[in-house]
Amino acid sequence: MMTGLQTLGLALALSVAANGALGAAWLHARDAATRTTGERDSARADASACSDAAQDLRDLADGRERRAKTAQANAAELRRGKEVLAQIILSTPPAVPGDACASAQARVDAWVKGRAAP
Repeated sequence: MMTGLQTLGLALALSVAANGALGAAWLHARDAATRTTGERDSARADASACSDAAQDLRDLADGRERRAKTAQANAAELRRGKEVLAQIILSTPPAVPGDACASAQARVDAWVKGRAAP
């Protein structure tokens, strides 16, 4: 039979074991909460960096769009000028009717003369 002192010793041993198990469980839960908090903070930082990078890309794209529109407008203006010149060339009768080579030479001579003029 168990004496009172043995019962008390057994109860104390069970209490120490239970407290050890509860302490280990609490430490595990605390470590898991700390790890989760760290992961959350890291995810927030990553999301913020991603958002900042996306905004930087949007700013870059907007700048490129502005430059592209300016370049397109300049190219369209240049195209219109070339179209006018092409229409003038196509509508001008040959300088030497019946001789395409002589007409081309006359056109080149006129062009060179126009370039040399001050």
